[in-house]
Amino acid sequence: MFDLKQHLKSLVESHAPSGHEGPIREVIRTAWAGITDEIEQDGLGSLIAIKRATDPTDPPRRIMLAAHMDEIGMMVRDVVDGFIYVHRISGVDNRIMPAQTVMVHGKRPLPGVVATVPPHMLQTSQRNKYPTFDDLVIDVGLPAAEVAELVRVGDLITVDVPMIELQNGKVAGKAMDDRACVAAVTVCLQQLQGMRHQWDVYATATVQEETGLYGARTAAHHIQPDIAIALDVTFAAQPGVDSDTATEMGGGPGIGIGQNFHPGLYKKIKETAEKNEIKVQDDLIVGASGTDAWAIQVAVEGIPTSLLEVPIRNMHSPVETLDLKDIQRAGRLMALFIAGLDADFMTAIDWEDLKAQEVKGI
Repeated sequence: MFDLKQHLKSLVESHAPSGHEGPIREVIRTAWAGITDEIEQDGLGSLIAIKRATDPTDPPRRIMLAAHMDEIGMMVRDVVDGFIYVHRISGVDNRIMPAQTVMVHGKRPLPGVVATVPPHMLQTSQRNKYPTFDDLVIDVGLPAAEVAELVRVGDLITVDVPMIELQNGKVAGKAMDDRACVAAVTVCLQQLQGMRHQWDVYATATVQEETGLYGARTAAHHIQPDIAIALDVTFAAQPGVDSDTATEMGGGPGIGIGQNFHPGLYKKIKETAEKNEIKVQDDLIVGASGTDAWAIQVAVEGIPTSLLEVPIRNMHSPVETLDLKDIQRAGRLMALFIAGLDADFMTAIDWEDLKAQEVKGI
């Protein structure tokens, strides 16, 4: 029986920053192998698992589900007297790094801790400032000569923390952005095992989202889907987050509204949610969404694209927090949406028809 919590734990505890997704790709490959018909990999490294239609249309139709599997991380920039200095690869917040546990991926994995100058030795003017990345060092507890032998400039560094269970079905850990959404795709594929559907499903774990949405771009060209749903996390309500734009954790997946998203897809997904009593939340995003949807939408000749989101707190930190129910709902919603697609769906979201409906005020 599928265990969402254990599946998510296996995803977020894997180490795979942008551009180095090999370890997490194999975890996902194993998870998807038994619930899809074939698995491909594009030239940049995105994993594409195909579940063929049970009742295919003529011509065949394709839907792409895209969630990125990379995580934020750091890189060794220098090794001095046994201490490791770092560069940020993408998205790491220097404010929260002191005292974190990390894994240095040298000639062998080395657990370490992030340290900085003790407060007793700071000048008064420095005590109210966050340390910069130049101020941070990693201590792996080995003699300087051994560190120099095992660690090279350019080696990767990732936060090393376990996923922890909180109260009321909530969990926290690193890399929920965006492996929570990879888990939602897995839920969808599991649900589809007991459903009939007319469209081929291309479940895609994309690479290098955090450094420029590159994996979504190449995977969309490789698949050339008729429509796509990108999945990413979004800001849940918490102190310091604008309540007008935040979503409610446990309130169901967010659905993107804005220039990046096709209104016909939004309408169909929303109708599917309402029909099946699945909680969802509208998320107004003006301009670039900063998600894989931004790259997919303009791939090939243009791909009608929608965005589903899992609300999380503490984004880009080692304690990204979410409600497991939101992952489950997102996966179930996608499966029901896919099961409802028919041969005429592309006509139903034709731009000219949508324009005519707008003129009539529908």
